[in-house]
Amino acid sequence: MPTLSERAADCKSAIQRSETVRYEESLKSKPVRIGIIGCGSVLSAYMKLLERLQAKGQAEIVAACGRRNQRRIAKQLGIANFTTDADEIIERRNVELVLVLTSMLAHGPLTRAALKAGKHVLVEKPMSVDLEEARELAELARRSRRHLFCAPFTVLSPTFQTMGCRIRRGDIGKVVSARGRYGWAGPSWGSWFYRPGGGALFDLGVYSITTLTGLLGPAKRVTAMTGIAIPERVVNGKTMRAQAEDNAHVLIDFGESAFGVVTTGFTLQQYRSPAIELYGTKGTLQMLGDDWDPDGYELWQNNMGSWQLFKETDPDWPWTDGLRHAVECIRGKARPVVTPEHAFHVLEIMIKAQASGRDGQARAIESTFEPLHFEARIEAEPAHLVHDRTRKK
Repeated sequence: MPTLSERAADCKSAIQRSETVRYEESLKSKPVRIGIIGCGSVLSAYMKLLERLQAKGQAEIVAACGRRNQRRIAKQLGIANFTTDADEIIERRNVELVLVLTSMLAHGPLTRAALKAGKHVLVEKPMSVDLEEARELAELARRSRRHLFCAPFTVLSPTFQTMGCRIRRGDIGKVVSARGRYGWAGPSWGSWFYRPGGGALFDLGVYSITTLTGLLGPAKRVTAMTGIAIPERVVNGKTMRAQAEDNAHVLIDFGESAFGVVTTGFTLQQYRSPAIELYGTKGTLQMLGDDWDPDGYELWQNNMGSWQLFKETDPDWPWTDGLRHAVECIRGKARPVVTPEHAFHVLEIMIKAQASGRDGQARAIESTFEPLHFEARIEAEPAHLVHDRTRKK
């Protein structure tokens, strides 16, 4: 028979469980209160989604931080509380989720400070430019039981999820070769893109590497050729010398003789080719458009003997969709698909690709992550019966 102290302990435990349940239920009904750090070009893209989340009562912008000359931008976007001190955002008691939308070098330190302050964090890519700092961030998120969502969010798109389902189902057999491609001529603003801590891999290659590892699983080894193909860049009307790679080809070993290559750089003027190509033992799967802006996919199966074209089912899917996902997870209505372990794995590939580009040596990838679960339905409405894709049922 339980003693008096044991019964008291059981009672206390039951009360704590009850309070936890009530707290979690309250989160589902309240908007997630958001603080923004960084009011540059990326903010306007996130604001479109934030406005929709606010209209649904799912999110609320509390305050934003930026440079003095960005106060006007924040006001135009309807953000009433503005500061130039990032600590004010991080330390505000009524902020639950911090959005880190700054230049790359600041991502790691700001994310660390926000996690230590007990906040959930959504950080633009990459999560850090330093591997050990990124390792600390992932561990800090785990210990503090706070969510850490790291861009890019390509794994959330319906097209990605559908392609993942097809791969998992064996529609093209075992994938043995893959290619990812993303690039453009390069930004004419923000000199940090071309300085140490910037570069094409962190800004562009991160998309394809995230997508390929999301579809094929953790990598085992990487080698690369990287360089500065265009030494001088014009940024904000002034000529500068580039100091970070603007051109890269990254070769990734996924094990069992399955290889992938990523072509990226501030050197691709235009292109007309699939964003992602997956070659299996029984067929081929190709994502059209860009992986951050898919335009459907193509499927070849040997037993069919012809190409099948599947139009994009969600043409308005935004690359900022990680914010919607973050809000759902914080409110207890979803489990994270985007994980810091996956982001860390991608960062390790990129940093070791940069090192390989300097000395020509292949490097083992030590980190791993739990393979993704795909949730999309493969069976879609026939394309010839879809009159207006913007009207969702």
